[in-house]
Amino acid sequence: MPSGSPALYRPVRIAGTWEADHIVYLDNRQMNDKVGFFVLTPLRLQDTGQVILVQRGWVGRNFEVRAQIPQVETPSGVVWVEGTIAPAPSKLFELGPAASGSLRQNLDLPQFRNETGLPLAEFTVRQTGTARDGLLREWPPVALGVEKHYGYAFQWFALAVLIIGLYCWFQIIRRVPARFQEKRHDVPPSRL
Repeated sequence: MPSGSPALYRPVRIAGTWEADHIVYLDNRQMNDKVGFFVLTPLRLQDTGQVILVQRGWVGRNFEVRAQIPQVETPSGVVWVEGTIAPAPSKLFELGPAASGSLRQNLDLPQFRNETGLPLAEFTVRQTGTARDGLLREWPPVALGVEKHYGYAFQWFALAVLIIGLYCWFQIIRRVPARFQEKRHDVPPSRL
């Protein structure tokens, strides 16, 4: 695994052991229009000892007992994880200071690094592949295509056409009748 900040969304395959004592459940996260938790677990790499936070997947919540955290299978020993390099999970609006513990609304990587004392990398890995541990991994696709740029170009050209149209209307077309009316008032009435 390269050090520094590697290219985002690049596929990786890493081996290591789960730091099961530091599992984090991010609350109010959706997948397939259902609310639940994103499960994040640090993985200590087998070769280097560096720790990478892995976004393992999504699990549903118990709506009858809201504070109950679901049990997620976390195997011991060396595991292989396939995924893509990703930024930390997006942050949701949170009232008050950031929480600590296993159940949170948001996760701040530097704060989590200080809290756990783990040498966490500056990026995470979003796990892909089959979910044998009961977690859903139907992550939304990353929109890096050129279609987004076509949309922006259309917006800017449409805005330019609108500005030119408004300029022509207020500076040229609307002033022409006013000039003709001024000329009519300047002509002396004919004598009969």
